Amino acid sequence: MELSRDRWAELALHPVRIRILRAVAGTRLTTHDLVALLPDIPHATLYRHLATLVKSGLIEVVEHRKVRGTAERVYALPAHGATLDPAALATATPEDHARYFTAFVSSLLSEFSRYLARERIDFVADGAGYQQIVLHLTDAELATFAAELNRVIGPLLGNEPGEGRVPRLLATILLPADQPAATEEAPTTEGNV
Repeated sequence: MELSRDRWAELALHPVRIRILRAVAGTRLTTHDLVALLPDIPHATLYRHLATLVKSGLIEVVEHRKVRGTAERVYALPAHGATLDPAALATATPEDHARYFTAFVSSLLSEFSRYLARERIDFVADGAGYQQIVLHLTDAELATFAAELNRVIGPLLGNEPGEGRVPRLLATILLPADQPAATEEAPTTEGNV
């Protein structure tokens, strides 16, 4: 089912739905699994948002399992994922992008707040961090950087939960930085350090 840009934003950018989509990404989960992964979301709320995501096609039922005489659904993202079609994204207005980015940043703030609320946090041991860097790149260098990053990350996206694997959230933001104002070079005197 193809969603309009506005309908996708309405569905996918809700804070609870973002968490459900993130939990299901790259794996197959039952409702029971989701309840265990998202214990702070009330069950009725979780079920309601999950049903909305399934009805919209952002999550699919990929299997039915018999568990103690009851059919249990297994959920996964569709093959195309839950992201907005790149063509629709390309035609989004600046106001649309402001709304999408606000939801994106809000979800990161929520995740970070949940991390900080843990009984024990250790940035080094947990591999947590955040930083901003500026890369000076030509268009060709940017394309090479993106291709190399995809080459490194691509195989890891197929990793399923398992022994010793800790879910780690990697969020990327890439945008042009403001150009520094051109300044006149100050004259230098020989011998000055």
